[in-house]
Amino acid sequence: MKEYIEKRIIEEANIIINTKITIRDLSKIIGVSKSTIHNDMQNRLKCINKELYDKVQSVFLDHIRTRHYLGGLSTQKKYKKVI
Repeated sequence: MKEYIEKRIIEEANIIINTKITIRDLSKIIGVSKSTIHNDMQNRLKCINKELYDKVQSVFLDHIRTRHYLGGLSTQKKYKKVI
């Protein structure tokens, strides 16, 4: 793997760990597609740095746990504007 790709992957992982940002938001900041970031975090990072991979996965699990709650808040906010 090329060195600049490894640097990008490690930078992405550190941003996710430090800010708890979602893949969609990170893709807007970094300027690559969310599919690329997902591939970086799920496949490539595991080969580069297992410790960072584990930390990123714990952030992703937290996102999955709170997803239904945040979706409900968005829906509530949407319908409050309509009424």
